[in-house]
Amino acid sequence: MDKIVECVPNFSEGKDKSIINAISAAVESVDGVKLLDADPGADFNRTVYTFVGEPEPVLEAAFQAAKVGLALIDMTKHKGEHARMGALDVCPFIPIKGVTDNDCIELSKKFGEKMSKELDVPVFLYAKSAAKPERVRLPDIRKGEYEALEEKFKDPSYKPDYGKAKFVPKSGATATGCRDILLAYNINLNANDKSIASKIAGKIRTSGVIKKDKDGNKIIGPNGKTERIPGRFKGVQAGGMMYDENIAQVSMNLLNYREVNLHDVFEAVQEEAEKLGAKATGSEIVGLVPKESLVLAGKFYSKKDELKITDDEELVTLAIDKLGLSELYPFKLEEKVIDYMVEETGPLASMKVNGFLSELASSSPAPGGGSVAALAGSLGAALSSMVCNLTIGKEKYANVQSEIKDTLKKSEQLRKKLTKLIDEDADAFNDVMKAFKMPKDTEEQKIKRSAAIQDGYKTATSIPLETANTCEKILDVAMVVAEKGNQKSITDSAVSALMAQSGVESAILNVKINLGSIKDEKFVKKISSELDKIQKNTSKKTEEIIKIVNNKL
Repeated sequence: MDKIVECVPNFSEGKDKSIINAISAAVESVDGVKLLDADPGADFNRTVYTFVGEPEPVLEAAFQAAKVGLALIDMTKHKGEHARMGALDVCPFIPIKGVTDNDCIELSKKFGEKMSKELDVPVFLYAKSAAKPERVRLPDIRKGEYEALEEKFKDPSYKPDYGKAKFVPKSGATATGCRDILLAYNINLNANDKSIASKIAGKIRTSGVIKKDKDGNKIIGPNGKTERIPGRFKGVQAGGMMYDENIAQVSMNLLNYREVNLHDVFEAVQEEAEKLGAKATGSEIVGLVPKESLVLAGKFYSKKDELKITDDEELVTLAIDKLGLSELYPFKLEEKVIDYMVEETGPLASMKVNGFLSELASSSPAPGGGSVAALAGSLGAALSSMVCNLTIGKEKYANVQSEIKDTLKKSEQLRKKLTKLIDEDADAFNDVMKAFKMPKDTEEQKIKRSAAIQDGYKTATSIPLETANTCEKILDVAMVVAEKGNQKSITDSAVSALMAQSGVESAILNVKINLGSIKDEKFVKKISSELDKIQKNTSKKTEEIIKIVNNKL
């Protein structure tokens, strides 16, 4: 997606699964929108949905969700611990990629107007969309909650931005607006004392700490309010907590990562921890993060360490390493980074296993052996990645951490490439079939058809050739994993190699069958020479890996 907007509507229902699922289905019914999460809370009696897409589809999904939610939720019967004022309590629009605050402000206004007109619900604009200063903060609009709405609507100053100033018992009222994405971020300390984390939190958060006199009493200012010593950053909320009995964490929300990002607070916490005899050992992102945030962190560390890295993917990898995001558990891009979560995969690669196998077993000639070759290679890469992840962070393998992290990066790049080739191989075959269906009534049509068929075969040859080349590279990864990876998973490195070898051999067969239909002798000779080289290298590397593994068993 060139443009990505995140929408995070909060509905006042966290117990009834049928209602929760119906709202999810409403979101998923809109093409071009991906539901990333639906997080229900029974005590809050509230579900927070997170979905992304381009602006107009996101707007439509938000409205469809609102339509279903308001039809099924009855606020006259609602009770929950979380503050709320309506069935759809709040619906923020958040710019993620290729869109501006103004774009999301406009979306929120369209949403508010549509809700008020078609669903007869009063709607307030808040955050960056607010038309009045007193409506910027949601708690100010929601004060008194649902129970206070009827009385508050009698006050002319409480007139909603859209809709009539009237109390709708079943639905209540809704707030919508544009806001920045909020990053929930925790930094780990090598300390089992929560007070250390709390002291550090006081140093970095916006609100700082309470100012006290020499006797430890609060200092009250001329205005009658307690005076505070401001923290180091704006837009940071922070406190101390325990991850487990051995790890204290500085837990925080970053309200604007473009001004204060992950690396800013990580470096600051490191400084403050050292003053207290502790150390920041790693961190975790709770929920989701935009890729841009990791790229910015990567740029900081690239400059700091004079690495001169410019590739976004490498910057993301660097950020994950420097911030220690895999210290507590593996940091998986496709589960934590919004941009990767919305990446489109082909129809075959996105299928469930049973669905793919059924499609493969059908009478359709595609997918066929070429797609299976790419799948075999991707399985081999995934196994090597698994062993890398089981090695990283283990004290026993401290001396190979850097090499294993680099190996993991290569393995994941190969896995992603092969995953795309699963569909590309099927597409290439289908293009050949389309060429054969071209008209051939005239001499000119025959010439065009023949040229298209030859071009199609060359493409159908190049895809499995790329698969073979890529699968061979997995063997270099598997070699490192077999020699230096976690020895408890040593057989997985062997299976990784065997899957890669299978991918190579299978892909080569697909190249050969297409070469037989190509008339360009020079092209055929060149590709045949490449195949021999790949096949010999693959056989040699696989034998060596299997030998290493067997010697260690």
